[in-house]
Amino acid sequence: MFISFDKSKLSEALSGISEEFREQIIDVYIEIKKRQVKSFFNDELDTVGLSSGKFCETVFRMIQKEVTGSFTPFDKHISNFPQELTKIIMAPAGAINESLRVIIPRALMFIYTLRNKRGIGHVGGDVEANQIDIGTIVKSVDWVVCELIRIYHNLPLEKAQLIVDSLNLKILPDLWNIDGKRRVLKSGLKFKEKIILLLYNELKNKASLEELFEWSEHSNKSTFKSSIINGLHKEKLIEFNKNTSEVSISPTGLALAESLIINQS
Repeated sequence: MFISFDKSKLSEALSGISEEFREQIIDVYIEIKKRQVKSFFNDELDTVGLSSGKFCETVFRMIQKEVTGSFTPFDKHISNFPQELTKIIMAPAGAINESLRVIIPRALMFIYTLRNKRGIGHVGGDVEANQIDIGTIVKSVDWVVCELIRIYHNLPLEKAQLIVDSLNLKILPDLWNIDGKRRVLKSGLKFKEKIILLLYNELKNKASLEELFEWSEHSNKSTFKSSIINGLHKEKLIEFNKNTSEVSISPTGLALAESLIINQS
């Protein structure tokens, strides 16, 4: 499992941060990583942007408390975020870690500006760079978390280094859309798991029996229907409409799909 999805390990690595900030930083970071994974499948690019804005504001409040001794309450809107970051950057050096006072705020400024000014997730008349924008935002968020670990960890150096290195691992999509077909790239999956991922990949989370049979590359259509599809239906992971031969993924199936994606080895 990727450490970027492991709340307990992240909490251990960031143990030097006050709990009032630590839990919120970790929760929104995991939210960003999960939404990035979903964007591989459903083009939910704008949700990554929304979460990254929340991440920036949460980390800012933590730094604001470190630098000034107080912070903007979580229930109060930060009216001019760039201006507030500039105040931190221009604050007297004192004994505050330079990265915390100068470098991380500039990284937050970059993330916040890219998220706000590029219209991520919206289609315009220009060349679309949504995926590379999202990738840049997520890698920048990864960097901020790694920097916070470097500053605040209370772990043996080797363990802290392992966690930081693991956050740099690339999460790869498990599905390939090619010429109107779908192919499952992840190895070692059972056919039932393949079907769950294939349905998760679809915009409306549904496909026909014929499509799923072809995409899963099962060898026997009768067995596929009686064993795989009917089995998933009985487990309430999908809904199989026998009249239309349409297959839809259930909320339980969606949860299983996300578990399969997140727990990549």
